[in-house]
Amino acid sequence: VQLVESGGGMVQPGGSLRLSCAASGFTFSSYDMSWVRQAPGKGPEWVSAINTGGGSTYYADSVKGRFTISRDNAKNTLYLQMNSLKPEDAAQYYCARGGVPSYGLFAPSQYDYWGQGTQVTVSS
Repeated sequence: VQLVESGGGMVQPGGSLRLSCAASGFTFSSYDMSWVRQAPGKGPEWVSAINTGGGSTYYADSVKGRFTISRDNAKNTLYLQMNSLKPEDAAQYYCARGGVPSYGLFAPSQYDYWGQGTQVTVSS
């Protein structure tokens, strides 16, 4: 199993980025997928999840209305479109195999594979 994120970078507040996660080594379309982020000095925070077919999406309150998760099962790729970025969105973003955690609270046991992460910096 391999998950490889890309698309991070530095953006000004109010800007946008699109993260991608290329999956391989498993049947991507059979698994719910999530994005999780971790800011320096803080614990991991679940951001968003999507079900196998892409028809159901879930968001943390902190990103609802600004971020959009999607997937292309034909391309084995997970996406996170991030708009109206705020300084507090700055973090390392990881894609992970697993779905929405209970009460929206990150739980390590929910995810069995992770990517290496991609850094998002929001600064003027």
